[in-house]
Amino acid sequence: MDEKTCNESRVVRTSRIFPNDVNNHNTLFGGKLMSDADMIASISAARHCRKECVTASTDSVDFLSPISPQDSVCFESFVTWTGTSSIEVFVKIIAENLITGNRKIAATAFLTFVALDENGKPTTVPKIIPETEEEKKLHETGQERAEKRKLHRKNSKELAAFITTNKPWE
Repeated sequence: MDEKTCNESRVVRTSRIFPNDVNNHNTLFGGKLMSDADMIASISAARHCRKECVTASTDSVDFLSPISPQDSVCFESFVTWTGTSSIEVFVKIIAENLITGNRKIAATAFLTFVALDENGKPTTVPKIIPETEEEKKLHETGQERAEKRKLHRKNSKELAAFITTNKPWE
């Protein structure tokens, strides 16, 4: 299977914060940020393997600093690690105050996608070649995150087998 650089999957999108994007604290609604992160990460995953991809998990979304209506928000995503059919995508979210120009990391996220063949079955994906120091650091720690994901998925399946599907009123 061929290899690709992180940069080949890079996606960048910058937008403004509008009144319908904020919560009761007048900061960007977390659900909006999560939706946007999933959308941009899915483009990175598809660019990496040029196949249909589905979201398998959102490992983490860490909200580090609020994003206000005076900020623009820049989402940058790229593939950091791959398994056989899985693709880990890192998303960094940068807020920029449009008056002062100050920039800050507002949030980070790791999402995992699975590449699918024409029959909807998992299929192999290219390996990743990190180039920058940031990409190398994220790539080096990718295997550890993948192992944590596997354990977490196993525990989630065990919990799901225990949880009832009964209607609460029954």
